[in-house]
Amino acid sequence: MNKVLEIENLTVNFDGFKALNNLNFSMDSGELRVIIGPNGAGKTTFLDVITGKVQPTQGRVLFKGRNLKKIPEYKIARMGIGRKFQTPRVYLNLTVRENLDLVCNHNKNVFSTLFNRPKSGEIRTVAGLLETIGLEAKAESPAALLSHGEKQRLEIGMLVAQSPDLLLVDEPAAGLTDEETENVGALILSLAEAHSIIAIEHDMEFVRQIAKNKVTVLHQGSVLCEGKMDEVQNDPRVIEVYLGKAPE
Repeated sequence: MNKVLEIENLTVNFDGFKALNNLNFSMDSGELRVIIGPNGAGKTTFLDVITGKVQPTQGRVLFKGRNLKKIPEYKIARMGIGRKFQTPRVYLNLTVRENLDLVCNHNKNVFSTLFNRPKSGEIRTVAGLLETIGLEAKAESPAALLSHGEKQRLEIGMLVAQSPDLLLVDEPAAGLTDEETENVGALILSLAEAHSIIAIEHDMEFVRQIAKNKVTVLHQGSVLCEGKMDEVQNDPRVIEVYLGKAPE
């Protein structure tokens, strides 16, 4: 199977502090990979390097075989890497439908989205997205009135509308109720049928819900271990990192 992402000997040094330290990582096209790790493990920096926000001190990041070094963030996004941040970034004064229309509109212009009639293809795309994220009933509601979990799903829908090959989802379950967490997890699993996805998460119940294959554990800027969820959570090294002591 083709590799969608390969990271080789990656180091990011911030004034002597190695946020990432000789990190090696790869994932197949079409894979859903969950990444966990304690605070300070380097998870956010990991995403920052992939998206071009931070340049590596050493090593390289290959996206579908292409080195991303010194490529601007916007060009990396256009290459097919989409990122969802921890806090939902949606247009609160626009309706759910208008948020999706704006992303689907090839002119990428707020005024053209609001005042011009959308093309039939875009209408079908938005209708499909509304169904996918489960917000058909709230399509005409302002995004400001959505719950936190619904905003998370809307932003994920906006990300999918850009047709990325690789979705980077940062802590999608943060601050959600149990029901919202389950809904977001179901959405990510459905998207994983057609997308490559990296999900970074702290909520272990959520991780168990979506981690059907490999889980990667980061610690001190490096990969500590990888494997199935059951293998990872019973690994003595992981227990020591999370609990601060070796298991008895």
